[in-house]
Amino acid sequence: MIRQDILSCDFQPGEELRESELADRYSVSKSPVRDALQRLQFEGLVETEPRRGHRVTPISVSDARDILEMRETLEVAAARKMVSEASDRDLAALDAYREADVSDIRAFATYNRSFHIGLAQASGNRRLADEMRRLLDAYERLCLVSLERLRAMSGDMRTALADHCALIDALQARDATKAARISQRHVRSSRTQIMKGLENRPIVE
Repeated sequence: MIRQDILSCDFQPGEELRESELADRYSVSKSPVRDALQRLQFEGLVETEPRRGHRVTPISVSDARDILEMRETLEVAAARKMVSEASDRDLAALDAYREADVSDIRAFATYNRSFHIGLAQASGNRRLADEMRRLLDAYERLCLVSLERLRAMSGDMRTALADHCALIDALQARDATKAARISQRHVRSSRTQIMKGLENRPIVE
């Protein structure tokens, strides 16, 4: 539950996490809270400060760039592999992602994560899918931190949805070159938006 609240930005990057307050929040003792914080520290979502306790790991611009660069590499690889490895049934199932709520960034972030994890799973490469799932956890937090303050993002989310539909078309046509090109363009567009949104954010280090 702590992990989900960090990823959804209910706990903001850099926010202090007190064991006693977390125990009250989740109606548990301090012991499972302590264990959870240790696990989240291992995952890189929580860090410990000497004499100050725990806090949510801040977002750094350099880490954001690394996440976005790695996402492009994995997305393009997944698209190419899907064309040759995915079954007709898996490709047909992508039609479920042709519609999404573009009026709310949190709802769209949940849809977006499901879509891209679905693509990675359909690639047939288990390790790629596992890595994509971890990467999208960090990516979702980036989206919420960088874009939530921008209330006029519905146009950008409509563009993202249109990209998804175009990618689905290319995948279902088994056009590897086109699918890779759309995937790369899509990720680079979101990278531009996110890096712009991170500018001058007080919670970004």
